[in-house]
This record gives sequence, C-alpha cells and structure tokens, in this order.
Amino acid sequence: MTNQELIEKFYSSFQKRDAEMMVACYHPEAVFKDPVFGELSAEDTKAMWRMLVQRGKDLSIQFNIQHTTEDSASASWLATYTFSLTGRKITNSIQANFIVKDNLIYKHTDTFSLTKWLFMAFGLKGLLIACIPPLKNKFKAGIKKALIQFKKSNPS
Repeated sequence: MTNQELIEKFYSSFQKRDAEMMVACYHPEAVFKDPVFGELSAEDTKAMWRMLVQRGKDLSIQFNIQHTTEDSASASWLATYTFSLTGRKITNSIQANFIVKDNLIYKHTDTFSLTKWLFMAFGLKGLLIACIPPLKNKFKAGIKKALIQFKKSNPS
C-alpha cells in the first residue's frame, strides 16, 4: 500500500465512522499529537478515535491529501460536528502531518487553532479558557480524564 492509499484509507474510514478501520492504520508504537488531547500513545490514540467516532453523532469529514513521500504524508481536513458537552456546532479546519513506518501511521500530528476551537465549543467562556493558563490546564486535564473513562467503559 502506498502512503497515498494509507492516508486515503484512514480518512475514508473516518468519513464512514469506521473507527476500527481507522485504528488499523496505526503502527503499534504510534504517537498522536494535537492541541486538545496533547500527545497520546498508540493505545490512547486508538481509544480517542473510537471515542470521537462514537460520540460524534453528526460528524462530517472532508479531506484533501496534500502530498506524500516515501516516509511521510500531509493532508488538510475539515471536521463538522456538534460538541457533545455543550451542544455547540464545531467546524474545525485541521492540518495533518504523518510519518509512516512499515506501511502504517507512526507519527500523526494535527494542528489547528485551539483558541478558535475553544470559542466554537464554549463561546466566550472558551476564550477565557484559552487565555488563562490554569483554566486551559484544567480543560486539558478534563479531556484526558474523559479519555481514561472512555477506555475503562469501552475496553478494546
């Protein structure tokens, strides 16, 4: 499988809300990183995608693979969904960069504006969370706690 096909498979599976096919694209030692979840191990990455797909009842994904090389790839993607904690609509534009090893995603880094995301998710309260470090740290700790609780109630 080429890197183009791997990333296509990953995002096509995401569009179909097929978390198991998504997580099958990851290397056993994979690392994921984004502004909301921070850095996650392969196990936590897989749990995160399962959680997001399960909770994202109206999740819609659009993607564009920008380039691939022998050991890397990049894509832009747009996620539209209702944030389950607040019921607010999110439209998040994300840049993804991948390192590929053994024909699997080894390192996956998503970048986007956390401030914009927090505003969409929480309104003005989100701007306070973004600007006040103790609130931002509390928010991120809550996200990690939600992932841990999901893993406990949904063992893979």
